[in-house]
Amino acid sequence: MKILLLGGSSFLGRAYAAEALARDHHVTTFNRGRSGGDLPGVDAVRGDRDSAEDLARLVDGRSWDAVVDTSAQQPAQAALSARLLRDRAAHYTVVSSVHAHADWAVQVITEDSPLLPCPADTPPDQPFGRELKAGCERAVLRHFGTERTLVLSSGLLVGPYEIGGRLPWWLERMARGGRVLAPGDPGRTMQVIDVRDFAAFGLDRLTAGAAGRFLTTAPPGLLTFGQWLETCRQVAGAPDTELVWVDDAALLAEGPDQVAPWLELPFWAPDLPDWAHVWQVDSSRARAAGLRCRPFAETARDTWEWLRTRGPVDDTDAEGRKGRPDAAFRQGIEPAKEQRLLAGLG
Repeated sequence: MKILLLGGSSFLGRAYAAEALARDHHVTTFNRGRSGGDLPGVDAVRGDRDSAEDLARLVDGRSWDAVVDTSAQQPAQAALSARLLRDRAAHYTVVSSVHAHADWAVQVITEDSPLLPCPADTPPDQPFGRELKAGCERAVLRHFGTERTLVLSSGLLVGPYEIGGRLPWWLERMARGGRVLAPGDPGRTMQVIDVRDFAAFGLDRLTAGAAGRFLTTAPPGLLTFGQWLETCRQVAGAPDTELVWVDDAALLAEGPDQVAPWLELPFWAPDLPDWAHVWQVDSSRARAAGLRCRPFAETARDTWEWLRTRGPVDDTDAEGRKGRPDAAFRQGIEPAKEQRLLAGLG
């Protein structure tokens, strides 16, 4: 097939490109060339997806069997690309997020759960918000319709080339050794999905001509937070690395060392009503359609190998948090704060 990737050079887009090339598809990527190099074998077209002129240059004289949009963050972006591509491609996959559902984290969600309100014609340059992905979905559906649109509501993606900084932060923290603050309940289950498994499933559904929505993440109960941290410790830990478990209440206690859930200790979701179902997304429809998730140990090993071979990068700020400088949020607790909390345990 002839596939156009909007993005295609970093993390999820890169995983899609690698999987599509491995299946002998012809892949065109459209990006600015700033987030990473395109894989050998793709037809790379440089341009800004916010520019109607650049998109018009992309579609001039070209057509595709399918579009995969891994990079839409604003409804205006999705609307512009979908409008210009609706007569140039037969099928459009838009990668959304479980976060776009109104009840995510406070209730179990399914494909039929309501989305957050956000119109397809929302003006550009909106501040970060969960609702924007819902607007992106509506924008694509407006131009491609329900019969030609596949919506993949992504769970939490991890794996090699990760740009969010969550798994890399934990692996690199284990590598520094010493006592590591392990938050909350080690028995709490998690739902994360390897980016390569997500891309493989997405391409399976694309080549089958599937439409509709799939909540695309690992099944509930496949992994616990204790297993996550212990695996990270085994894969990357220094000889003296020790997990020190601290309960939710101690970390949430008021004061200068109160810890922000999710961000300061990535993927820590305390036992509070607002977080009660963060790891209880119903992905049974995707599993019935063929989604397969590799063991987390494989993901952790491959990610650590990538971190070791890529060399140092400047993605850590002055407080020791990780992530791209332009990211809406950065990950990780400040090392001195972690040590103060551990010292308080005696």
